[in-house]
Amino acid sequence: MKTAISIPDPVFRNAEQLAKHLKVSRSRLYAAAVAEYVKRHRAADVTDKLNAVYGDSDSALDKAIAAIQSRSLPRERW
Repeated sequence: MKTAISIPDPVFRNAEQLAKHLKVSRSRLYAAAVAEYVKRHRAADVTDKLNAVYGDSDSALDKAIAAIQSRSLPRERW
């Protein structure tokens, strides 16, 4: 799909230099950049959703289990 975008001159110049360095077309560089941006934001969306689900959950270890665990530590050999 063809599209037209406006970007600041310094960003354009840097992108041109990078495309030449990587020996890829400008279109390929921009497509890869947008794909990476979308991927990162999807991952952030998943994290946000998990935080919303588990954010109010008490993740503290049960006091009895914590006590047993702390008593067992000195006896373990490393």
